[in-house]
Amino acid sequence: MNSLSIYTKLETLPKDLKQEVSDFIDFLVQKSSVKKKKIIPQFGSAKGKIKMSPDFDAPLDDFKEYM
Repeated sequence: MNSLSIYTKLETLPKDLKQEVSDFIDFLVQKSSVKKKKIIPQFGSAKGKIKMSPDFDAPLDDFKEYM
């Protein structure tokens, strides 16, 4: 979509809707200008949050008939 077609559509709107479009454009400009801070995980930050059972590598009872 090019600027001319957007402008043409904008000109067909009533004045109150033009104001809403202007407010929305301001919102989009502000939203795009705000840079989101990228979170970089630190080594060891999940320590103690993940636990594996002692029999993790043991065969499962559900698969006995296949083994």
